[in-house]
Amino acid sequence: MSPADGADGVPAERERVVLAARELAEAEGWAAATHRRLAERTGVDIEALYRRFPDPAALMSAVAVRGFADLAATLAAARAAARATAVGADRGAWPAVVAAYLDFAYASPEVYDAMLAHTSDLTLGRDPGPGAPGAAFAELRAALAPLAAGRDADTLAEVGWALLHGTVMLTRGGRLRPDRQEQREEMIMSGVFAGP
Repeated sequence: MSPADGADGVPAERERVVLAARELAEAEGWAAATHRRLAERTGVDIEALYRRFPDPAALMSAVAVRGFADLAATLAAARAAARATAVGADRGAWPAVVAAYLDFAYASPEVYDAMLAHTSDLTLGRDPGPGAPGAAFAELRAALAPLAAGRDADTLAEVGWALLHGTVMLTRGGRLRPDRQEQREEMIMSGVFAGP
């Protein structure tokens, strides 16, 4: 047990359960992430699971928070890579962030749905506060701020997030022309947020 685990190993155990729920949801859907299956997979006593996650919504919320943390880290890495490789790196961060965001959303659809469709109590642009959702919003804002050209950077980030989310959901729902996906992504990366 590492010092971060605490005397009773609770944080590591909690993280193990959240990871197992995420894996089950991605493999078989959220209905498969039951307390019984999680107890079997993780070796955590089912009563302890119910104490930590009294209902499926609490479990999904924990997975969503972890998903936001992973998304924030993914976007930060994309921004850092863009800064390290591009001339005019501040302006080049947005395309890298767009690609990273879309890759994350398409690779983890169940987690993405937990983050943005099933957990309305996690705020995003509206008073995001501290924590993982706020960190993900901050990464989007940081990528778009160099493109603000006098516009409010928070509002620009909200519009960027809304555009990315709408693109993901409409694409996944089969409501957009599949042969235009690359063109749509290119427009989001370079055309839509060009300064006035």
